[in-house]
Amino acid sequence: METIRLMLVDDHDVVRAGLKSFLESQAGFIVVGEARTGEEAISSTLEVLPDVVIMDITMPEMSGLEATKRLKAVYPDCQVLALTVHQEKQYFFEMLAAGATGYVTKQAAPEELVAAIRSVAEGNVYLQPVLARWLLEDYQRLLTSSPEETHSALRERQTDKDLEVLTRRELQVLEAVAQGMTSPQIGELLDISPKTVARHRERIMNKLNLHSAAELVKYAIRTGLIVP
Repeated sequence: METIRLMLVDDHDVVRAGLKSFLESQAGFIVVGEARTGEEAISSTLEVLPDVVIMDITMPEMSGLEATKRLKAVYPDCQVLALTVHQEKQYFFEMLAAGATGYVTKQAAPEELVAAIRSVAEGNVYLQPVLARWLLEDYQRLLTSSPEETHSALRERQTDKDLEVLTRRELQVLEAVAQGMTSPQIGELLDISPKTVARHRERIMNKLNLHSAAELVKYAIRTGLIVP
């Protein structure tokens, strides 16, 4: 197992100290940097080049939201995991749109934080289940709709004509991927094999000229396939 290099960004010293102590007690983690503000986060990240930045949202001078946008602009390979007290949908979607590939609240269990870090470090999207529950409900409504109802609803919500190139099944797979579901989970939900899910996913990314799960999430938000 390769060691995952972490940057901790939080304006509370006690929080950072607690996180560092806990995370470095886990196999495969090392904290290579810390920052108290968004500006410090950007400069320190460019200096130590971590794999994952664990980012608070509410900080003085520059918010975690703005820091994430700027950080992804100058260091796109870095994965950002939001760790915050905020459970509102607004923050959740704004952080994903800014470039974060995961969102966990500070009320989460320690093992959930560990799972989230490992997930985003592997290039996946991690959406905390308790916050993403309404997305699942929205997705289930899409599954139970007729093809005509599905495409009609999407036309009303979409802001990007590219969605029209996708089949109904591809739209279902896209929404599931944007919710952070794995190929086996999507396959079980849609009653298809993980290999078929992977083929759908590859076709979606080719049609939309996207290259990662994070880009799929941002695309789904931007087009209205997932509504904040």
